[in-house]
Amino acid sequence: MNVFLWIVAAVLAATFLGSGAMKLLTSTEKLTTLGLGWAEDVGTGMVKAIGVLELLAAAGLTLPPLLGIAPVLAPLAAIGLVLLMLGAALTHLRRKEPQGIAVSLTLAVLAITVAWGRLGPYPFGA
Repeated sequence: MNVFLWIVAAVLAATFLGSGAMKLLTSTEKLTTLGLGWAEDVGTGMVKAIGVLELLAAAGLTLPPLLGIAPVLAPLAAIGLVLLMLGAALTHLRRKEPQGIAVSLTLAVLAITVAWGRLGPYPFGA
C-alpha cells in the first residue's frame, strides 16, 4: 500500500506541477482560448493564486517525506488539494461543465486517498 500511495501522490504532484505552472506562466486570455473559460470569470489574480496553491501542493505532497522533514505536510497538502478541487468542481457545476466536474472530483478522490492513507493506517515510517 505504501508504494500505491507514493504513486498516487507522485501522479497528483506531476499533475498540479504542470497545472500550476501553466496558470502562472500563461495569460488569462490564452488560458481561456485553451478551454479554461472559468479563468475569465475569476480574473488574473485568482488564476495566479490558484497556480501558486497548486505548485505548493505539488511540492508538499512529495518533498517533505522525501527529505524526511515534517512528512505530515504531505497529507496536509493532499487535504488542501481536496478543498481546491471541491471549489473547482463547484465552479464547473455553476458553469455547467460536466467534464470539468468529473476531472475535479477524480483528483479530489485521489487526494483523499493520499490523506486517508498517510494520516491513517499507512503513515510514513510505518
